[in-house]
Amino acid sequence: MTQDQLKQAVAREAIKYVVDGEYVGVGTGSTANFFIDELAKIKDRIKGAVASSEATAARLRSHGIDVVELNQVAILPVYIDGADEITPQGAMIKGGGAALTREKIVASVADKFICIADGSKLVNVLGKFPLPVEVIPMAQAVVARKLAKLGGEPNLRFKDGKPLITDNGCVIIDLVNLKIADPVELERQINQITGVVTVGLFAARGADVCLLGNPDGVKTLTF
Repeated sequence: MTQDQLKQAVAREAIKYVVDGEYVGVGTGSTANFFIDELAKIKDRIKGAVASSEATAARLRSHGIDVVELNQVAILPVYIDGADEITPQGAMIKGGGAALTREKIVASVADKFICIADGSKLVNVLGKFPLPVEVIPMAQAVVARKLAKLGGEPNLRFKDGKPLITDNGCVIIDLVNLKIADPVELERQINQITGVVTVGLFAARGADVCLLGNPDGVKTLTF
């Protein structure tokens, strides 16, 4: 099976976690896009969706799915999103799609976080994938210096030759060459740096369930 076929398989499986008559939180990225396409097939069963990025909101609307602001929603039974890396304990690195802050906000509201990923994303130790940190632009240099002291190499993320600007008007510093032995503690440390909006470690609030796409089928991990 191709990687896209694995992503499609977990997206289909994730539909089982959608609660009829309620809103669903939807993540950002290639795997989340497959989920949106599957969600479109049952759109009449849900109230609508809360999107974690402008790109996700646009894709949802293109399928005729009503998109509402998180502030309008009192109950969010489930949030479904991909991951760049996930451990057997449910801690994740997210933010490859530059939507980490909004993803973390929506995930924090949801009763249940369902991670959907292909099997290659399961790792014993986080950090091979660069760790994204969303930063207020004026604090970029000072935050980079402080991040370097944590052991990684901070790189400003660029897109089309210019610093990437997030939906929140911020920049992203990617920390490379970092082995994350204690994800919860590192998440706490980075979030305490003045100028950091959030870090792409989802460990203090990790996934509740991970649907992993493998050639022999979808494996369900529960944390």
